[in-house]
Amino acid sequence: MSQSTLQRLSFLDRFLTLWIFLAMLAGVGLGWAMPGVKNVINFFQVGTTNIPIAIGLILMMYPPLAKVKYEQLGRVFRNKKVLLLSLAQNWIIGPVLMFLLAFAFLSGNNSYMVGLILIGLARCIAMVIVWNDLAGGDREYCAGLVAFNAIFQVLFFSVYAYVFITVLPGWLGLSGAVVSVSMGQIAESVFIYLGIPFIAGVASRIYGLKVKRLEWYENVFIPRISPWTLRALLFTIIVMFSLKGEYIVQLPMDVVKVAIPLLVYFIIMFLLSFYLSWRAGANYEQSATLSFTAASNNFELAIAVAIAVFGLDSGEAFVAVIGPLVEVPVLIALVNVSLYIRRRYFAERETA
Repeated sequence: MSQSTLQRLSFLDRFLTLWIFLAMLAGVGLGWAMPGVKNVINFFQVGTTNIPIAIGLILMMYPPLAKVKYEQLGRVFRNKKVLLLSLAQNWIIGPVLMFLLAFAFLSGNNSYMVGLILIGLARCIAMVIVWNDLAGGDREYCAGLVAFNAIFQVLFFSVYAYVFITVLPGWLGLSGAVVSVSMGQIAESVFIYLGIPFIAGVASRIYGLKVKRLEWYENVFIPRISPWTLRALLFTIIVMFSLKGEYIVQLPMDVVKVAIPLLVYFIIMFLLSFYLSWRAGANYEQSATLSFTAASNNFELAIAVAIAVFGLDSGEAFVAVIGPLVEVPVLIALVNVSLYIRRRYFAERETA
């Protein structure tokens, strides 16, 4: 990132990585020093939806979705090559890779293995919008691919769970598990974490362009709401980490045991997706969007399913919660990797 670009960034933006790690430490410290804080947070829980986390995620995703030029979404779905590549990355390569990593690293602990597989099956529809925005990816492609993943998730998550958690472990001589989750439960999760901010973003753009005009919308409204993304992100991180702060301190080796295959997964998926996108002739913005979409996961859905099917204190739920604790710092690091790849490998394409 150039010096002039850094100077244009706000104080919060410029030291984003530092604030995220401080938020993680604050959350862990709060959960460990005050174990009762999780009872306070969980008091605001409706079914499997944690209200503070839901509010944080909705506020976090609203500004990027308000920036999307929805009138240009048609070009995303006209590009069959990008859609097919995203489909292969998200619904073939991603689940298979996570299953293999779960088998290789956690086959000795069945509940942890199942929890990890669940994370791999829940394709990202939420925080990827933030990572994509920070890396300068294509907002319209990101919104289109997220909607694409959301539809696939509603239709096929239950089928994937049956195949990868009930059938395949048995073929390898391991004990599987029965995951009973309805399309309605998945649709509820998709609506809360994607539908609400998506509707708000569309409504804001329609109203802003019609009543206030483009110049006001782009130059006044968007700069005014943009800081809420990072503020809400930091709030969400503190809440998530405080919920498991006690366990992170008490069971550090279990956290490491789960974190290693997750780390391997995020790095392989990101770099492989970038390479495949580059080979397919995608520009930087499209490649970044495809890579973050493929590497990220829908931890809200994974946590909700793990709690609903296996219980709050299960090993599966523990692993599902550890997922975002690993994903957040790794993905913020991959944002910087993405920006380096742009400078190193896409500069010539962009100036050509």
